[in-house]
Amino acid sequence: MSISAQDVSVRLGEREVVHGVSLTLKSGQVTGLLGPNGAGKSTLMRALGGQLAHSGSIMLDGEPVAQMQDVARARRIAWLPQSRELSWPLSVENLVALGRLPWHGWRRTRSPADRELCRNAMQLMEVDALAHRPADQLSGGELARVLMARAVAQDTPILLADEPAAGLDPAHQISMMAAMRQLAGRSRTILVSLHDLSLAARWCDRLVLMKNGRVAADGAPGAVMTKAVLARVYGINAEMGHDECGMWLAPLGLTQGDEAR
Repeated sequence: MSISAQDVSVRLGEREVVHGVSLTLKSGQVTGLLGPNGAGKSTLMRALGGQLAHSGSIMLDGEPVAQMQDVARARRIAWLPQSRELSWPLSVENLVALGRLPWHGWRRTRSPADRELCRNAMQLMEVDALAHRPADQLSGGELARVLMARAVAQDTPILLADEPAAGLDPAHQISMMAAMRQLAGRSRTILVSLHDLSLAARWCDRLVLMKNGRVAADGAPGAVMTKAVLARVYGINAEMGHDECGMWLAPLGLTQGDEAR
């Protein structure tokens, strides 16, 4: 299943935050959405998920996302926001089970299939040992992985995840990205926003780099992660290379002069 944006712009109040973005996300790929703070990444993702009004078109297999009913959209797109606040205390297993609500609502008892999906999602995110813990007593990193498990348990063909690796230790950042690659291998469409350029270069199939609400670069990591592009968009110097596991990248410092900004 593909989701396609054509000339999409989004205004928040009096300010246009996203300007004329066009892109198509395809199944089987992990696409990384990158850019400096304030580049418009979260706003674009919210628009793609049907959370914000926009101009231009956003189509999900030929159907306008904005015209879809909430339940129908939630059965196709799982949306994981940056916010990690809990509305009420729940056990981890019950919090993950909320991902099944688009399929059966509040009234139906969870089926064996629902329980299996939740169990698999918790195993994928390595939180199955936390199943009976109160979610409001977890560390920030643990909660981040539990919320990702909830999105996975939603079992949608499209997953939009806004900075899911933020606050995770290096091992769990890697396992988070490895899990996304597994999901893409099951023909899901994955869009993930990241600030860690090394994670993005190593684990994403495609990178979309934004600056000032526009797409500044789009392509394979090797084509996007160049010294010239990183200097122009981020104002940094970086070294990069390849090994048997893929591309690596190390930011080294700030560029000199205003041309990088």
